[in-house]
Amino acid sequence: MQKIIILFCWAIFTLPAYAQTEGYAPADGVRIYYRIFGKGEPLLIINGGPGGNSEGFAQIGGMMGEKYQAIIFDQRGVGKSTLPALNTQTITMDLMREDMEALRKHLGIKAWTIMGQSFGGILSSYYTAKYPQYVKGLIYSASGGLDLEFTKYIQARIQQNLTPIERDSLNFYSQRLNQGDTTLHTRQKRAYFLASAYIIDKKFLPTIAARLMQIDMNVNGIVFQDLTKINYDTKKALQSFQKPVLILQGRQDVIAPEIAQTAHKVFSNSRLVMLANCAHYGWLDAKEKYMREVHKFMQKIPKD
Repeated sequence: MQKIIILFCWAIFTLPAYAQTEGYAPADGVRIYYRIFGKGEPLLIINGGPGGNSEGFAQIGGMMGEKYQAIIFDQRGVGKSTLPALNTQTITMDLMREDMEALRKHLGIKAWTIMGQSFGGILSSYYTAKYPQYVKGLIYSASGGLDLEFTKYIQARIQQNLTPIERDSLNFYSQRLNQGDTTLHTRQKRAYFLASAYIIDKKFLPTIAARLMQIDMNVNGIVFQDLTKINYDTKKALQSFQKPVLILQGRQDVIAPEIAQTAHKVFSNSRLVMLANCAHYGWLDAKEKYMREVHKFMQKIPKD
């Protein structure tokens, strides 16, 4: 799988000045680092990647923490959830799913709503397929989907979102990188032009590019290898999920609209919202509508 594909869902942004707590949840071979913003209805936010830590999601965690108990965490092998070795035995989708369950138990949460951004949508689907009883509702935010269908579209969508100059520049620096030029200049340039495909509001470009460079490509490759190995497909398992589902999708996202439409058909109790003039980050390109839809959705979630 080419690198331009496996970088499809990363995080962004700087740390906010919101009150928060942090800690570690013991899991299989790793301590899962987490942060909690606010109080109230528990909302687990799963960042994109794979191979990206949760640092870039502190902003959205803080925003959600104004109304809910928003939880972000570092997936195994990244950030502060370190492992003694990174390989196909220590990082799998099954282990990542069980890490989430270990976190839920550690926090003493009976059931939670899960928001999955990009790859986070894939991981939330995999978790919910096994533990639907612990999920009150699902929010898919630019989700990678319920299967691996996104891999058929993402390269073309990335190229489509770029101007001819951006496209040529991305291809140029990608080629240099593939040929062994791993200098900081080449990596920064490639990240900058790749980031252009993920956002409409270009003022966020430098931040997105900087975060793209921080992804752990070793972890990224291992996770995608496992997704292929297990033939990731949760459509059948999730057909019986009757709780509310919100699907937020940017019309200009690198994830094709077909992915969101498939999820909408699978879930009988889902709402699909297509965000105009929006790429991969709805809370940036379409913040007002994005947040309004999330808050409206969270009002439907039953309180314990």
